Amino acid sequence: MKVHSTIQKWGNSLAIRISGPLKTIPHFVANMPIEIEVAEKGLVIRPVTTKKRKLFVFSEAQLLKGLTPKKAHADEIFDLHDRELEGNE
Repeated sequence: MKVHSTIQKWGNSLAIRISGPLKTIPHFVANMPIEIEVAEKGLVIRPVTTKKRKLFVFSEAQLLKGLTPKKAHADEIFDLHDRELEGNE
């Protein structure tokens, strides 16, 4: 697709307005970060590709590897008896 446009003054800067058929360029939306490469014949504009950030360093499987009831302190779980609850109301 070829579209003619004009470089315009915008405050103290120069700007190229993306309008008309250029608004339909796939993967470009308002306020998205872009990368501009200056080439010999002009400019190349691409969306900035960001790697998906992992929320956790370890997977659940890695965290649970080698876990046993003893290592999980399951031996410290206790049951209250009715006698122990008397008088605490």
